[in-house]
Amino acid sequence: MGQYGNQPDFGTDAFSVTPSDTISAATKLGGCILYIGGTGNVKVLMAGKTLLADAVTFTNIPDGTFLPIVVDYVLATDTTATAIIGVK
Repeated sequence: MGQYGNQPDFGTDAFSVTPSDTISAATKLGGCILYIGGTGNVKVLMAGKTLLADAVTFTNIPDGTFLPIVVDYVLATDTTATAIIGVK
């Protein structure tokens, strides 16, 4: 654990995340943490990763959970959690 890049100690921006299997500048989250509003699984590419082979699925995440991971993409395939918020 620790700080990532120039991330502040606390979130200063929040936005709704729409999972997508498209890896592009338009879908890149830019290194954020995730808040999971609705229980389920979340498949992500961690910060700096762009290959689908590097994707990781976090399973059975309860609603109301902050994931203290830094991600660039939330993938639609295998993501069942809802109300996902990105926090920077």
